[in-house]
Amino acid sequence: MVAAADAQNYAQKLGISHGLAVQELGWDEDVDDDLRADVEEAIGGEIVDEDSDEVIDVVLLWWRDGDGDLVDALMDAIGPLADDGFVWVLTPKTGQPGHVEPSEIAESAPTAGLTQTSAISLGAWTGSRLVQPKAPSKQR
Repeated sequence: MVAAADAQNYAQKLGISHGLAVQELGWDEDVDDDLRADVEEAIGGEIVDEDSDEVIDVVLLWWRDGDGDLVDALMDAIGPLADDGFVWVLTPKTGQPGHVEPSEIAESAPTAGLTQTSAISLGAWTGSRLVQPKAPSKQR
């Protein structure tokens, strides 16, 4: 019962609510199915796959050490992203196979034009929230 109650907080922790378009990149056998199920329940539909041409509100990027170039993956992730959308880079926690050093995310985000705003714990995964910088106001 405790695990189910904890799982219900995943979408809330991620800032995901009903009606948002959520895209998942980097899916593999090791992803957290409870997190995925909670997100789908919260949005009231299915997570869209990487071949979608919809405008995306949230990208869940499952990322492990050895998956390639994070900057390239982030550039691909922000292509369909709405102006106020955000990316969660989900990495295995310290000590888990595929763990990614937080510094790799911190260094890759600005190169891809993103800013890291927060990091949270999600079971065996860690989530790093990345956003696109707001355009400077043209008013003086």
